[in-house]
Amino acid sequence: MKRKKSASPINFIFGLLTLIYIVIAITQQLQRPKEERTWYGKIAGIPYDFRLPTIERIRAAYWNKDTSQIFLPQAFGIGWAINMYPIIHPQESQELQYQEIQ
Repeated sequence: MKRKKSASPINFIFGLLTLIYIVIAITQQLQRPKEERTWYGKIAGIPYDFRLPTIERIRAAYWNKDTSQIFLPQAFGIGWAINMYPIIHPQESQELQYQEIQ
């Protein structure tokens, strides 16, 4: 017997907040003159990027050797991606972090 999944209030609220965020981001872009629309930015500190992803942006989000940061803006969508390079190469990441501080 399969049990039906019911939508939890937390999932509903999270989905609604995500939808509101997307609407605000798109509205923000559409309010700009056409030549000034970038389709990426931040709202309340949360990054968004609605441009088609490129190999370079995907690599910069998920395998970025040039920073010790683990959380970087998504190549497409809302929120952050996990940069795997500093996780897999912690020694190099520490050296880079030291250089970033100075």
